[in-house]
Amino acid sequence: MTSTVPVEDLRVGMYIHLDLGWMQHPFAMSSFRIQSEEQIAIVRGLGLSRLRWDPEASLPPDSVKDAEVDDDAVVTAAQASLDPAAVQAEARRARLAAHRQQTAQLDRECSEAGRALREASRRALQDPEAAREDAQALSRKLLDRLAVQGEVCIRLVNSQAGDRASAHGLNVAVVSLLLGRSLGLDDDAMSTLGLGAMLHDIGKLELPDRLRHLDEGFNTAQVNAYREHVAHGVTIGRRMGLSTAVLAVIGQHHELADGSGFPLRLQAEPTTQAARIVAIADQYDKLCNPAVLTRALTPHEAVSMLFTQHRQRLDAALLGSFIRMMGVYPAGSVVQLTDDRYAMVVAVNSSRPLKPRVLVHDTGVPRDEALLLDLEREDGLGIRRSLSVARLPDAARAYLAPPAQLHYFFEPAPQEAEVC
Repeated sequence: MTSTVPVEDLRVGMYIHLDLGWMQHPFAMSSFRIQSEEQIAIVRGLGLSRLRWDPEASLPPDSVKDAEVDDDAVVTAAQASLDPAAVQAEARRARLAAHRQQTAQLDRECSEAGRALREASRRALQDPEAAREDAQALSRKLLDRLAVQGEVCIRLVNSQAGDRASAHGLNVAVVSLLLGRSLGLDDDAMSTLGLGAMLHDIGKLELPDRLRHLDEGFNTAQVNAYREHVAHGVTIGRRMGLSTAVLAVIGQHHELADGSGFPLRLQAEPTTQAARIVAIADQYDKLCNPAVLTRALTPHEAVSMLFTQHRQRLDAALLGSFIRMMGVYPAGSVVQLTDDRYAMVVAVNSSRPLKPRVLVHDTGVPRDEALLLDLEREDGLGIRRSLSVARLPDAARAYLAPPAQLHYFFEPAPQEAEVC
């Protein structure tokens, strides 16, 4: 339970919540444990007189330096005297509540990022320089979130990220930046990648709505009109004052390694690495979130299709890195475990992609106590197979409630607590 505290009383070890928009403060997260006096000084400079903090998630004053949080220590000494079944139920509820609280925070931040991208795109035609500044600010915010030591989780969130174009641009940016981080790209390369990924489809602003999403029923004239969004995007990008490297991402994200792409039918070598990364992320998100939702693939199916049907058209080395990063069962995948229970993957740690965190459908557990399992910690339990949502039994589908559209965001994993 949270309470409020004057900013003058902040100390290292307190877990605080900044009730500001994600773009209104310089921290990667809006809720975090204070690690240094420097962070306290920054918080005090935000103009807040009081803020919320969580005593239970904070470290005691006398143990800040050497205390470590044990994520498994859910059963307290007081609970030990209770009925074991009641203790287990309470532990499940606590873990699920913590997961939902984290997800709700990520939902809000992802939604704010989507709205910021939508606003930047809206301004691109009327005030291109201001649109560039807005997009750069959002890109820096995303990069700040990745500029942490240790591991990063890719999380499935229920964001209302604005319109479809903004949601797609944000998804492509998140996936592209995660891949860039896993490849060890430097700051300049990551900045180019983030901005180019967010704005890769900016040229669609010049197209009629009916032509913004390629459809199998398009005639030749409609296909050619759709493909014009690349040239439009480069033109808009120049008006915005984007760098040559970012313009290359916009101009090349539909080029393919086998020369079958557009607009110039370039093969892999003449294109930039950032453009080839965005091409993979773009294809992946379109498979998971197509214009016609009935054609959507699960993340597992999308990864499999990229490997089996698109690997000749995409950069082979980058595609291999993408699959290793996302895992065989990316967040959002619906699976059956080796003990026959059904589950949905809710988070994947980029360093342990074969051991995701899953929400489990267990007929003996009420939905408000649903099991959240980290498969790395579950001896003898793994994933047997992936399923399409349509193949889930009705009861499991209602219990797990897989979203119709997938939105991703990333979350630094606190080193003192396993959250992925």
